[in-house]
Amino acid sequence: MNLDFTDEQNELRDAVRKFLANEHPVGQARENIDGKKTYSEAVWKGLAEMGVTALMLPESCGGHGMGALELCVVAEEIGRQNACVPLISSLYLATQAVLLGSSEAQQQAWLPKVAEGKIATLAAPLDSNAGEKILANVPTFDGKALNGKAALVTDGAIADLAVVLAKDAAGKAVLVLADLNDSVARRTLDCVDNSKPYAELTFNATPATAFDGGKDALEVLTQVRYRAAVLVAFEQLGGADMALEISAAYARERKAFGKPIGVYQGIKHKLADMFTANQLARAHCYYGAWALNSNAPELAKAAAGARVTASNAFTLAAQESIQTHGGMGFTWEVDCQLFYKRARQLGVMLGSVHEWREILARELQAEFEAESQAAA
Repeated sequence: MNLDFTDEQNELRDAVRKFLANEHPVGQARENIDGKKTYSEAVWKGLAEMGVTALMLPESCGGHGMGALELCVVAEEIGRQNACVPLISSLYLATQAVLLGSSEAQQQAWLPKVAEGKIATLAAPLDSNAGEKILANVPTFDGKALNGKAALVTDGAIADLAVVLAKDAAGKAVLVLADLNDSVARRTLDCVDNSKPYAELTFNATPATAFDGGKDALEVLTQVRYRAAVLVAFEQLGGADMALEISAAYARERKAFGKPIGVYQGIKHKLADMFTANQLARAHCYYGAWALNSNAPELAKAAAGARVTASNAFTLAAQESIQTHGGMGFTWEVDCQLFYKRARQLGVMLGSVHEWREILARELQAEFEAESQAAA
């Protein structure tokens, strides 16, 4: 099984990396936070013009009809540059929900807007601990309009469209599509990483349309979560790689006692540990990309493995990058703290690493039991 990317996909990687390096240097996130900008508008527009927002969309919906692998490539580059763009909310969450849960007619009505660069989001709890209480604090849907609040909506302050988990008159879960117009009140929330903030949305008789694909809403959300886990893992992998590169470059330049600090074992071991964790995460991310692209039954297991290893790698890289830079690593002017904040925020998105460990253990146990029964 060849899990590597093709030459064409690597050409896409090079194009996106060059664009982001020129238009969105790592430090741009700091400027966005200082300027209270919720995203880099010009960069998002540029990515849309490059066709990034249409990568995984069907051609009938204004997309390029490509698979998930191309989007994984882009996700890794977004993570490397710590880019402040609504890729997660638009393409990993809302778009996946529409692709999985709605009819072809609805897809053709809504997805061209995403392909053009409109920002979409998913207003729904996406952690496994929600359980049966998932409908306790979601908006209500009367068949025509939404009322109530949706908390912790990624990019909710800037989204044009939303897929919303609501409950109908019978108390049943339903997914609906809504334009976020003037009938929606938005409150931006203070987050660990304010370069990618969340928001609380309050719907007040907001017109909406229920998904008509005939799929169970909660099952659709489960599959969206697995898909998004792989894509977010690639962003984490990209961030971990850049944190390692920045640290290694600093270790070659910074001198102590007349020598670069990289010659000392204390620094060497940090960099080696970061590299090892990154390579482990890469292997799991590539397996997750294969499972996502081929819609394999192993997707839940592969997504959990990618999520756990990528979360661990990014957290370790961000922490050790600060330590490698010494006292200045904590300061606002140095980029290390930007990766640390992003690592912490992505680390709890879609559920904590502990929840994903439980999913991985459950999937492995089920696989073992199935193999044991088949052998008996």
